[in-house]
Amino acid sequence: MSSSGSTDPAAPPSDAVAPARQDFIRQIVREDLAAGKHAAVRTRFPPEPNGYLHIGHAKAICLDFGIASEFGGQCNLRFDDTNPEKEDLEFVRAIEDDVRWLGFDWAELRHASDYFEVYYLAAEKLIRQGDAFVCDLTAEQVREYRGTLVEPGRDSPFRDRGVDENLDLFRRMRAGEFADGTRTLRAKIDMASGNMNLRDPALYRIKQVPHQNTGDAWPIYPMYDFAHALGDSIEGITHSLCTLEFEDHRPLYDWVVDRVDLAGTPKLLAPLTARGLPNVAAKPRQIEFSRLNINYTVMSKRKLTQLVAEGLVDGWDDPRMYTLQGLRRRGYTAASLRLLVDRVGISKQNSVIDFSVLEGALRDDLDARAPRRMAVVDPLKLVLTNLPEGHAETLTFSNHPKDEAQGTREVPFSRQLWIEREDFAEVPPKGWKRLIPGGEVRLRGAGIVRCDEVIKDEGGAIVELRGTLDPESRPGMDGANRKIKGTIHWVSAAHAVEAEVRLFDRLFVVEKPDDESTGKTYRDHLNPESKRSVTGYVEPAAATAAPEQAFQFERLGYFVADRHDHAADRPVFNRSVTLRDTWAVRA
Repeated sequence: MSSSGSTDPAAPPSDAVAPARQDFIRQIVREDLAAGKHAAVRTRFPPEPNGYLHIGHAKAICLDFGIASEFGGQCNLRFDDTNPEKEDLEFVRAIEDDVRWLGFDWAELRHASDYFEVYYLAAEKLIRQGDAFVCDLTAEQVREYRGTLVEPGRDSPFRDRGVDENLDLFRRMRAGEFADGTRTLRAKIDMASGNMNLRDPALYRIKQVPHQNTGDAWPIYPMYDFAHALGDSIEGITHSLCTLEFEDHRPLYDWVVDRVDLAGTPKLLAPLTARGLPNVAAKPRQIEFSRLNINYTVMSKRKLTQLVAEGLVDGWDDPRMYTLQGLRRRGYTAASLRLLVDRVGISKQNSVIDFSVLEGALRDDLDARAPRRMAVVDPLKLVLTNLPEGHAETLTFSNHPKDEAQGTREVPFSRQLWIEREDFAEVPPKGWKRLIPGGEVRLRGAGIVRCDEVIKDEGGAIVELRGTLDPESRPGMDGANRKIKGTIHWVSAAHAVEAEVRLFDRLFVVEKPDDESTGKTYRDHLNPESKRSVTGYVEPAAATAAPEQAFQFERLGYFVADRHDHAADRPVFNRSVTLRDTWAVRA
């Protein structure tokens, strides 16, 4: 099956006609199809299951699956599980979940381990052709022999072993006779090449480690460049899309595909045929594009792992993390990430995107479709003294000011309200438009209130305001449209539901937390204000939200019901993003 449409409400309807996207990759695909090079487009998304996917992977996912869908082709999900020491089924499940959440599905689910027998037969073919040899150099010696960018490397003393000896040693490697690290199978290419990747790279190494799919069957595992190129060829991938760091690997990719020549050596595919695994055996074309880089982030899988392992964040799905799981829990939508990828575009030029572009994509998505609710995160009580004790009524509010289809809701109103503490000032700054002693302000949808009295505790802290609600300013009354400078939101103290509100912000305080030129590491740039948890109050219609349901809390920002911790009787909301870019103000 080809990549599916998203179930995300922000996704366009399936019959919508969108303008054709233009970038250099899509142009290549169009030209290849027009020239008759391919009957259909096939792509793949090939993550290694050694960690959770991060926001940088969203670009690759959208491109791999998007290209296939746009051109009526198909995209496989293939796990590059050639390094069993670092791989885990937990990561496999999370990756599958992430791809589906972003709105895509795969034509076939494959694993590099599905092809281990083919890789092994291909390696024997290279040996017989004189294109590979078994090398006894240690990893340190290999580095010494490789040379530098300005000096050619030296041939391994084992490079001229005969075919029979190489086959014997390689088969004994396969049989598990040798210890880890004692031998490798290396390609025989050119130790004087200006491209370091072509200086007799390793194709196989010994790792007597159990594999999640194959158990103890293999004491040797193929290297990524070897397995990836052949995996693409086996699956008939037409366009192998990679980030720019693989550009220097492309000559090796092509060398492996050409020298093994699966299409011309169908007997190598016999193990797959015997297992009923479909294979196409075509020659793929690798194309590189710039990765998604965003300031105020780290996207190194190693560093993300360290953040989790060292307890600097609360797990892989901590809403401050830049993993897709973390972003989802923070309240980022699949539609907003797809919008981000569209806005960033596809190019060969590495650049760093400002974090505000990411936040802007979420604001634009949620502004269009997130229902509005009222909530107070720093409550201050306001008593309307001219309303009787026990007064209660309901007011009708629109769920969305720009979308009548979302309908209306009933909001309770009473004598005692919670308002935001920051909406009152005893000594107001210049230009203040909210509540002051003796001043008036409009209560959103309820009328105009005047502050008559400020109640303080023994320490001088304000604990309560008392005021008068102008009866002529109530909805439907003649004075409802009386001009007033400020409008504030509120919730009924008698009806509001107490909620935990988690106020998340950027995890790092500097644009380049990876920059160690100052002698500091990314750990030194963690934002101490990246997470604050406060007790607030939300209107009843917010408390009954389903997990992962997003709202705009009026005047506060966009919030989402936590996907794990939220319940109607104990609401938990995460701030996804503020209404405006507060970091631009700080700068």
